[in-house]
Amino acid sequence: MAELLPATVQCPHCWESIEVLVDPSVEEQEYVEDCQVCCQPLLFTVQLPFGSDSPQVEVRPENE
Repeated sequence: MAELLPATVQCPHCWESIEVLVDPSVEEQEYVEDCQVCCQPLLFTVQLPFGSDSPQVEVRPENE
């Protein structure tokens, strides 16, 4: 199992910065996770470019 990579994003509901852990064994992911601060559901889109160990993470409200 690959080590999870940290990524920091800003919640579009409460505007707080939160840290999430990304599984680098999957190049493209989309999943819903609640904000650790305000508990609103967020839709995460994660891409890990080939050969990179820095994930690109986009976050938006789940119902958008």
